[in-house]
Amino acid sequence: MSRFLKPGLILFFFLFRLCHVAGQEGSASDFLRGEIMIKVDPFNESVQGQVQYHFSVDNTVDSVYLDARAMNISKVNLNGRKVRYTYDGRYLVLSRKYRENKEYSIDIHYSCKPDQAMYFLGWNDTIPGNEQVWTQGQGKYNSHWVPSFDEMSEKVSFSISIDFPKGYEVISNGKLAKTTDHNQTSSWHYEMIKPMSSYLLAFAGGRYSSEKQISASGKPLYLHYYPHDSLKAEPTYRYTKEIFDLLEKEIGVPYPWQNYKQVPVRDFLYAGMENTGVTLFSDSFMTDSTAFKDRNYVNVNAHELAHQWFGNLVTEQDASSHWLHEGFATYYSWLAQKEFLGEDHFYWMLLEKANELANADREGEGTSLLDPTANSLTFYEKGAFALLMLREYLGDENFRRGVQEFLTAFSFKNATVDDFLAQLESTSATSLKSFRQRWLESKTFHEKEVNQYLRNSYPPIDQFFKARLELISSTEDNEVIIKKFWGNTTSSEFRKRLILQYHRSLSTEFLKKAFNSADFKVRQALSFLPGPIPEELIEDYESLLNDKSYITLENALFKLWILRPGQRKTYLDKCRGITGFSNKNIRQLWLLLAILTRDYLPVEELEEYTKELFSYTAEPYPMEVRQLAFQLIGEVFPYEDKNLKDLVNAAVHPAWQFRQFARTILKDLISDEVQEERLRSLLNELKGEEYKYLSNELNEE
Repeated sequence: MSRFLKPGLILFFFLFRLCHVAGQEGSASDFLRGEIMIKVDPFNESVQGQVQYHFSVDNTVDSVYLDARAMNISKVNLNGRKVRYTYDGRYLVLSRKYRENKEYSIDIHYSCKPDQAMYFLGWNDTIPGNEQVWTQGQGKYNSHWVPSFDEMSEKVSFSISIDFPKGYEVISNGKLAKTTDHNQTSSWHYEMIKPMSSYLLAFAGGRYSSEKQISASGKPLYLHYYPHDSLKAEPTYRYTKEIFDLLEKEIGVPYPWQNYKQVPVRDFLYAGMENTGVTLFSDSFMTDSTAFKDRNYVNVNAHELAHQWFGNLVTEQDASSHWLHEGFATYYSWLAQKEFLGEDHFYWMLLEKANELANADREGEGTSLLDPTANSLTFYEKGAFALLMLREYLGDENFRRGVQEFLTAFSFKNATVDDFLAQLESTSATSLKSFRQRWLESKTFHEKEVNQYLRNSYPPIDQFFKARLELISSTEDNEVIIKKFWGNTTSSEFRKRLILQYHRSLSTEFLKKAFNSADFKVRQALSFLPGPIPEELIEDYESLLNDKSYITLENALFKLWILRPGQRKTYLDKCRGITGFSNKNIRQLWLLLAILTRDYLPVEELEEYTKELFSYTAEPYPMEVRQLAFQLIGEVFPYEDKNLKDLVNAAVHPAWQFRQFARTILKDLISDEVQEERLRSLLNELKGEEYKYLSNELNEE
């Protein structure tokens, strides 16, 4: 999409600026280079900036425009001279005659306080090292902090210089060319070589350490982590170099950017974001070696890396081709999981995803992959299954060669689904019309076809379907049937499902043998079982407190504490000092149970630990810590005033899932007269968005 308006269309533009796509044509390569210089003041959450764009036009036009949201524009020059412009808080329009085949430069000076796309955390709290600034362009628009292009079709080679408080590291797109120290700040200058869409601009500033690795093809990989998380760096980034090497080999096109960086940030809006050459991801994925078996970064790691080809190198023309981004990134992340987490993990994961899609169909929520408003389940999982079936249909060689030629043909350009299919049809000499209709246009997920593929590909899944059928149709005792299938498989995932789905049919003797199997997945499944613990299995359940799994430990601690009150002190002593996942799941549960256990804590420790638990709802803590604290406290205790104010703060949080969680609790509280009155009494202690939100909820004038 062009940034230019044809002569005579300027009046039309101003009358219908909200529909600014109308009347625009041209090449997405008109803007060639962009040089961004910004000074970030995190204490005032503001930006002062200058950006210069170089462009040429193919046809004579009388205006150009850029997206710039809620900025103070102080100066605009064209080729070094002042130029007439208009700005309405949304579009910056520069009016004059632009002649074809001539290069121009626009120089814009501005300041702003971004209300989205740039986020400031921890600059006003008392926790050392908690300070961060990070950006999120996709879906939020980087035009909130730099005049740029909201359309993905404008590809520009960027450099960016960021002036930031001294003592912090700033990581951005491209290669770090230099840093310059000033009195109170440092400037970080990054340079890109190849063009990209401006929604992929990004930076993060904060306290970081890093490790450098080199891929098999010689690309530098920079793996960032918080200094206090040095022991989490290896398990978090486990297999990173191997994933990079696998994707380069599997995709068949060299990694297209100068280097690759990964940076954890707090309270990120998504799991991760594939900014060009620099992935920002939620620091909730920072895991130690124990957590790695339960939850790890491998899937997100591979998914965001795959986007460097599918989304960044070749970008969708519009949302109707979103499959080219998310379906492909998901598919290649699946291949990485198969390689590094094993076939047992891979095929059972596919079966679970297929069940999700089939259930969505049954609930009338199935959507076409070509529908620009389709849900994430469609774009990601259904999209990846479509590629799995396409590869099965075309064969490995035709599929790989077609993908390689597609990426080569559309490098640093925009493409459509039709472009991709045409390339594969040409490469394979095979019509994909029926594939398009069945997998892309249809709202239906073809569950039977996928299940048959999985049964043919992995024998334990075939055995699972057979076991399920036999358990439904046979008059034989269920445990006899389960024992037969149990003994004929080494699949941990198969055995886990037998435990979870048919535990009511299993004898204590069978469960005891399952405990003794030392199988991590089986023992974790046993920790989930509801109901009382038979006396014969007490020691087996107690043994779960020794397992290297935070999920198993959390389940076992809670279950044993509930069902064995006489041994509560023993169980709490066993788990003292364990933190668990990034949300502090073990620590917070331990605090709650310790507080509730009579005579376990001296008075001083009881007060100290109660204060600690109630403090975790506060803004300085990551949102996953806060959410768990709200849940645990709300189940047992009334919220203190500070917790209520924290809840209102959470209700205006940028991450919609956490925001919605808090708003749901607040609505329930407001429905109670006593709690409503408490919230009213706190209203005048709030400011800004917090005051506005709660006031509206309480129907204040």
